[in-house]
Formats: sequence, structure tokens, C-alpha cells
Amino acid sequence: MMHMTFYWGKKVTLLFDSWRTDSWPSYGLTLLACLLFSIFYQYMEDRRIRFKLRSSQKRDANLEAPLVMRPLRIGVGAKSARFASSVLFGVNSAIGYLLMLAIMSFNGGVFVAVVLGLAIGYLVFRSGAEEVLVLESPCACA
Repeated sequence: MMHMTFYWGKKVTLLFDSWRTDSWPSYGLTLLACLLFSIFYQYMEDRRIRFKLRSSQKRDANLEAPLVMRPLRIGVGAKSARFASSVLFGVNSAIGYLLMLAIMSFNGGVFVAVVLGLAIGYLVFRSGAEEVLVLESPCACA
């Protein structure tokens, strides 16, 4: 039976039927895995944003050229950068959804491990002085 409220205990089924914990060591390793995946999520998000920022800066450099000298077509480099950016977005989205599903196990320890991992990952990878906000759409709901 799946829990529908938060509970605290070492018995948890996480993401797959085969990923069950029934002892404290297995529960601790599960919490460690959740913590590490959360940190990795923030790392991947940082890489994705930096890659998108770098590829958009190269594209903006072309916009400063006179109208006659602007390229008429998107080059191979821009297409591969868009493809790589899409792959990074897909991988990061998959990790994010898996973390969400892990939290939906309603185990308090898993919830704390994921939130703590996200906070640690943000502190390490994304809270630097050079943080730049990349807006893809002015609409807040997009």
C-alpha cells in the first residue's frame, strides 16, 4: 500500500519495485543516492544555462555586424549547439522528474535528502557572483 501522507521510517519503495529498503544501511544508501542525484541535477542545470548563454552570445555577435554582412542561414555550429542544448534540457528534465517521483514516495527522509541535495548543489554550482538570469520568455507561466 502506498502512503499518501508523510511518514518516517526505513521501509521505502523508491521509483521501482526492486528498489526497496528494509534495513538502516540500505535506507542510508538510498538517502545518499537521493542527495547525490539532487546535487547532480543542480550541476546539470548550471551546465545547461552556461552552455545556452555561451551559444547565445556567439549568435548575438553576428547581430552586431552590418545588415549586409549578416549570415542568411543558421550555420552548422548553431544547429549543433541547439541540438546539444536540447539534449541537456531533456536529461535535466528527466532527472528532475525522477527526483519529483522520489519525493512522491512520501518518505520524510527522502524528502529531506532531495531538498538538502538541491540546496547544496545550488550553493556549490549556481550561487556564484557571476550568476546570470537567462529569460527565454517574458511570460512567467511559460
